[in-house]
Amino acid sequence: MSRRILIVGPSWVGDMVMAQALFISLQKEAREAGTPLAIDVLAPAWSRPLLVRMPEVRRAIDLPFRHGELNLRGRYRLGHSLRKEGYEQVIVLPNSFKSALLTLFVRSGRRTGWRGESRGLLLNDVRDLDEKAMPLMVQRFVALGRPAGEALPASLPRPRLVTQADDVQAALDALGLNQARPVLAICPGAEFGDAKQWPAEHYASVCADRIAAGWQVWILGSVKDGPVATQVRNGLPASAQPWCQDLTGRTSLAQAIDIMSVATAVVSNDSGLMHVAAALGRPIVALYGSTSADFTPPLADNVQLLAIDIACRPCFERTCPLQHKRCLVDLAPTLALRALDQVLVQTNASPITVAGEPNAFCES
Repeated sequence: MSRRILIVGPSWVGDMVMAQALFISLQKEAREAGTPLAIDVLAPAWSRPLLVRMPEVRRAIDLPFRHGELNLRGRYRLGHSLRKEGYEQVIVLPNSFKSALLTLFVRSGRRTGWRGESRGLLLNDVRDLDEKAMPLMVQRFVALGRPAGEALPASLPRPRLVTQADDVQAALDALGLNQARPVLAICPGAEFGDAKQWPAEHYASVCADRIAAGWQVWILGSVKDGPVATQVRNGLPASAQPWCQDLTGRTSLAQAIDIMSVATAVVSNDSGLMHVAAALGRPIVALYGSTSADFTPPLADNVQLLAIDIACRPCFERTCPLQHKRCLVDLAPTLALRALDQVLVQTNASPITVAGEPNAFCES
């Protein structure tokens, strides 16, 4: 019988992608020990399209609570319903009290998480985080799957989402897309705020260059990213606009993952979709403004990280406190095009696509 672990997952797309490094690490250790392991992940329902593309995860369990909602009775009922699974350990990745509360009701013998928000009342394997020793979020996730105080391996596993060929084709057909031309996928939005968004006119310059070279452009993002996508498309010459597809708000997360898996290259702000592109093995040009790659870089080989070295960045603010946004305005399209050329020269990556069962294990 398999050992069973429950993981309480994070609430952001990029964080959930990085959490796969923990799942891979746990499965690797289990294989080496000869003890089969079943990993279940409790997370918001939106994350299911990510989790079903992670072969290491047995089951995605929807967390039915709104962001910030306590709902003590609901958490008790859900935790109680999970007792029958007999989880030997629960690992809590978010740092909030509420995320650890439910684990108390699961009654696992070991409840692991970082110290904070008085969670010592709920967790019995509480770790003290040394932020300098583990500056990367992925390090902090992987560390929770190892014995307390044990050093991390020299290299950490990288997230690798696995798509299904039939699902990819179905998404392309549903959206009226084809691969007759090379595809530049761009992600001009950022849920965090405007201080992470490269100017629309810069994106338009890059898109116009690629279209003139015989490419097509797919703009990906949520319905909130529709206005910036419209600015990008309207910034193109009229002759180029037919080769630019605005897909913001038109795709589910599952479809966005599947069609991004066939992109020739991706240019993106620091966003959840940037991490998805990395986990799909796409060549990426990642643009950083108010944030820094020192904490949550895209975990892939073929990446160019672009940022302007000015005194006020990174400020980690949602909007520019100085109202000039120079960190992104001064990041010229020519720099992005040069970086794009570099990742295209270096690329030998292909998307991880299989034709069999979604949970067939693929070693990274």
